[in-house]
Amino acid sequence: MFEFDQYLGFLAFLTIITIGFWLMIFLISILPYWIGGYFFEKWKLKREARRQEE
Repeated sequence: MFEFDQYLGFLAFLTIITIGFWLMIFLISILPYWIGGYFFEKWKLKREARRQEE
């Protein structure tokens, strides 16, 4: 079976994989929101600047 150091290595491996998985899920769910908000704010500023010119 496993030695104790192999068991700790396996737990460290599972921990790193799990952290990576949840980080990927977080970035996939949050990045489109940030990018969409950036373009929406940019569009609002352009629209406001156009209204100021008129």
